[in-house]
Amino acid sequence: MTPQSDGGTTPARRPTIKDIARRAGVSESAVSFALNGRPGVSQGTRDRIHRVAEDLGWQPNSAARALSGERSGCVGLVLARPAHTLGVESFFLQLVSGVQEVLASRKVALLFQVVEDIEAECAVYKRWWAEKRVDGVLVVDPRSDDPRPELLDSLGLTSVLIGAPAEGSRQVSTVWADDSAAMASVLAHLYGLGHRHIVHVAGLPGLAHTERRITSLRTEAARLGLTAIRSVPTDYSDAEGAEATRRVLDEDVPPTAIVYDNDVMAVAGVAVAAERGIKVPGELSIVAWDDSALCRVTHPRLTALVRDTSGFGRLAAAELLARLDGGPVRSIQGELPHLEPRESTGVPQGG
Repeated sequence: MTPQSDGGTTPARRPTIKDIARRAGVSESAVSFALNGRPGVSQGTRDRIHRVAEDLGWQPNSAARALSGERSGCVGLVLARPAHTLGVESFFLQLVSGVQEVLASRKVALLFQVVEDIEAECAVYKRWWAEKRVDGVLVVDPRSDDPRPELLDSLGLTSVLIGAPAEGSRQVSTVWADDSAAMASVLAHLYGLGHRHIVHVAGLPGLAHTERRITSLRTEAARLGLTAIRSVPTDYSDAEGAEATRRVLDEDVPPTAIVYDNDVMAVAGVAVAAERGIKVPGELSIVAWDDSALCRVTHPRLTALVRDTSGFGRLAAAELLARLDGGPVRSIQGELPHLEPRESTGVPQGG
C-alpha cells in the first residue's frame, strides 16, 4: 500500500498488460497474444508471460472481455420468491452449495439476485443480456405457464432450467426430478399404514413441481379408491405451514396424516400438534418432502423424502458449463428421492 499525506493508504493498483510486458521483457502485443491463447508467440515466451502474470496477480477485466465478445466468467441465478421464505428453507442453500462447488472448480463466479415476481426476473435477464454480465443462467422454480424459456431462447442466453418436466424447451437444457413418482411413494407408505384421510400442505401454486405433486396425489388417490385426499397451497413458510395445519385440524373430520412440501412446514406442523396435545404419530402422522437436519433432530424424528440436493445443484451447474462449452441441449433426470420412514409416521388410531 502507498502512504498518503493524511496518514491513509491508497488501494494497490491492479497490474496491467503493460506491467506484464515490462517484467517479461516482451511487447504488449505479445502479452495479449499469450494471455488470449492466440498464435504469434513461441511456447517459451507464452509460458514466461503466464508465469509473470501469475506472479503479479493479474486477472482479465470481465467488462473488457464482455465488450470484446469473450466470456464474462460469470453465470447468474435469480430467485422470484418472497424474501422472507428463503432464510428458513434449507433447499436453496444446499442447491447453491452444489452449484458453487462446480463453478469454483472452473473459476466461474455466481451472480445471485432475489426479486419479487416473475416479471421482475425476466427484466433481470434482459438487463444481464444487454450488459453482457453473465455467460448463462440457472433458472429455478419452473411454472406451469412459464414465459422464461421463450424469453431466454429469444435472447440467445445459454440456460439450464432446474426442476423442469422432461419435455422442457428445445433450446434450454433441463435438470429435473420425478416429483410424481416421489409423491406416489409417499402415498403408498401412508396407505400401507392404514391412512385414508390425508392432506397435502403444498408449496406455491403455479410452480410446475407443485402442480405435478398435486396431480400425482390425486391420480394415486383415485387408483387406491381414496376420496378424502386434498392439497392446501402455501408460500413454503413455517407461518403458513402452521396456519394450514391449524385449519385442517379444526375440520369436523381432521386428517390422520399430513404431507408437507418442505422441512420447515413439517416441523411447524409438529409444533401445532404439540400445542394441541395431538400425539405424533399416534393421532397424526407427518411426512416432510425434503429431508434436512431439522427433520432428524425434531422429536419425533420426521419421516422424509431424501435426496442429494447439493448433487442436484452440481448436476445443473455441470450441465450449464457443458452447454457453454458447446454441448447439446439435454433433458437430464436427477436421482429419484427415496422415502426414509422414521418415528413421525405410524398406524392411525383405530387402524
